[in-house]
Amino acid sequence: MEWVAPLLFLTVIVLLLGGFPVAFSLGGTAMLFALFGVIGGGFESAFLTGMPSRIFGIMTNETLIAVPLFVFMGITLERARIAEELLETLSALFGSLRGGLGMSVTLVGMLLAASTGIVGATVVTMGLLSLPTMLKRGYSPEIATGTICASGTLGQIIPPSIILVMLGDVMSSAYQQAQLSQGNFSPETISVGDLFAGALIPGLLLVVLYIAYLIGTAWLRPASMPAHERTADDQLSLGRLFRALFPPLALIFAVLGSILGGYATPTEAAGVGATGALLIALVRKGLSKERLQEIMRGTLRVSSMVFMILIGASVSSLVFRAYGRADAVRAMLESLPGGVIGAVLVVMLMMFLLGFVLDFIEITFVVVPIVGPVLLTMGLDPVWLGIMIAINLQTSFLTPPFGFALFYLRGVAPPEISTGQIYRGVIPFVVIQILALIILAFYPQLATWLPDQIYGN
Repeated sequence: MEWVAPLLFLTVIVLLLGGFPVAFSLGGTAMLFALFGVIGGGFESAFLTGMPSRIFGIMTNETLIAVPLFVFMGITLERARIAEELLETLSALFGSLRGGLGMSVTLVGMLLAASTGIVGATVVTMGLLSLPTMLKRGYSPEIATGTICASGTLGQIIPPSIILVMLGDVMSSAYQQAQLSQGNFSPETISVGDLFAGALIPGLLLVVLYIAYLIGTAWLRPASMPAHERTADDQLSLGRLFRALFPPLALIFAVLGSILGGYATPTEAAGVGATGALLIALVRKGLSKERLQEIMRGTLRVSSMVFMILIGASVSSLVFRAYGRADAVRAMLESLPGGVIGAVLVVMLMMFLLGFVLDFIEITFVVVPIVGPVLLTMGLDPVWLGIMIAINLQTSFLTPPFGFALFYLRGVAPPEISTGQIYRGVIPFVVIQILALIILAFYPQLATWLPDQIYGN
């Protein structure tokens, strides 16, 4: 029966590529393979008795309550037109500098990432708001589209990222499994707060690298990023700057500050963020009954998708392990040349390629539970590994020709912008992402230092 588990994994991938719903592809395929295994005598039906406890564990997982709350926060801020006001204000602040508008877009992407954590919404919003302005001011289509795609994906890595919430829960379970397999029956744990703290410096490093690239391009190729002459509409007062920056910065400080300061759990901080976003929308009079209904429906839709995928992935993981292939994965990774370095490279490459066809939720819930315990058994730091995975998936979502961020922008870009121009525009940012991964690989302290200082791990 050695071929059954790989066939299960391959069948799931084929169904996903065929457009079938993720949750039902995972759970349904696993149950069919389990049924055929029971009929054929190669699967012990007693394994399925663990399914109710797994589903109940998902239902009672307090950490995962943060997901719908952060989704609500992000959708509410999107409807409150935070991005539009931020972009107008920062454009007025930096727009007269050569490359200033590109830097403004990057900074707005960073603030939206720290406020919403929803990649698709950020890329679409930034594409609708900033792409016409950048083109109108003479920016080359490649620079404009590349900057928007790259800054829009910062929500993958800058906390409070939804992927970090889900990845933190999965990595915590994988870390405990790794320690139990090594005979440690009082395992240490990691939390979502650890990943939030670990992602902060690498996320800011990416922002600095993006801006450095834009400054360098503006200096070497000034025609591609012309300076903008101020007009009467570009006059910036202190009051206007305060009105645009204070609400999102206060919300970011309340959410991240409460987590990193140890005053609240990520779930509690998510509640603070959801309430704060609601208050901002009310103060700006951007919240009608109809808009609130849209926000609630959007939150319900995304949250239902996440939890259905999680249940389906849990069933799939249970059947995969029951066929004994977790041990085969461990043996395969341990036998690779280069030891732990070779294993990490293979896993990162596999996730990078899967990121072309699978969403980060599917990779987090399907792939990480299989390879995570094996890599952590080899002595890797769980926080460092989690941040490496997050940046790797962010890179995959930017890489032509299948990057999800490219499809999001293609959907809202004007017809005169070709797909080839979008592809060429993101390539320098993909190189920056790979450079950031290499830096993090050689200097793991970038991800581990802050959690150690805050939590004393």
